[in-house]
Amino acid sequence: MIALLEFEFFRNAILAGILASIACGIIGTYVVVKRLSFLGGGISHAAFGGIGLGYFLGVSPVLGATVFSLAAAGFISYLRRRAHQYMDTLIAAMWAVGMAIGILFIRWTPGYAPDLFSYLFGNILLVPSTDLMMMIALDTVIVLTVWLLYNELLAVTFDEEFATIQNVPVARVNAILLSLIALSVVMLIRVVGIILVIALLTIPAAVSRILTTRLYTMMVLSVILGCLFTLGGIALSYYLDAPSGATIILLSAVTYGIVLARSGRIRSEAM
Repeated sequence: MIALLEFEFFRNAILAGILASIACGIIGTYVVVKRLSFLGGGISHAAFGGIGLGYFLGVSPVLGATVFSLAAAGFISYLRRRAHQYMDTLIAAMWAVGMAIGILFIRWTPGYAPDLFSYLFGNILLVPSTDLMMMIALDTVIVLTVWLLYNELLAVTFDEEFATIQNVPVARVNAILLSLIALSVVMLIRVVGIILVIALLTIPAAVSRILTTRLYTMMVLSVILGCLFTLGGIALSYYLDAPSGATIILLSAVTYGIVLARSGRIRSEAM
């Protein structure tokens, strides 16, 4: 397998896995602790509308997904302030509408979208160098934003009422957090696809939460686990001749199950 490092596509896959792991490790921690998985699912599926629009306009589908994901994050942030009691229904509707828009734009695009399947289920081996540059830029934005707003994000994550008393702009910080989730989703689309993106965004952080209670340590451990899952999944997919995205997720899920079982969480929750 080491011989594969001679090929650019394989080196790109490894770098993409590491870059995606940085994003999902940092932002996935907030998603797990703050229980935002469903919101992340709405954003990831809305991103498909941007992929379809990108094909239709002849621009990068990743760029289109970025625009749609950020728009979905802004819409969800607005809904959280204005229509909290209808959140589940509204996000589910946005989830479906995003997919429908993507399907329509792809249908209206002349020709055939050859790598559409990879956007739905991921194919890390097809990540081009141009997408890697965008992933580096998105990672930079995520890391710098979390570093600058770490205390505010920490306060809002654990206790929004206390954060409000401390004059933290809770609505603005929540909007920023959702935007960071949107950027992370865009990065993970190329790795595991829209359908599986929530699993990779949450499982490394979920495993880390069992092993530690400190937020910063959880982030670091989530990044390390994300790298192990993605790189291990690439290796397994090579030897098993299996889709890389699905292999990465199954490896992550098996590890999560083992950690849960060894920690006794399953037995204690069942009782």
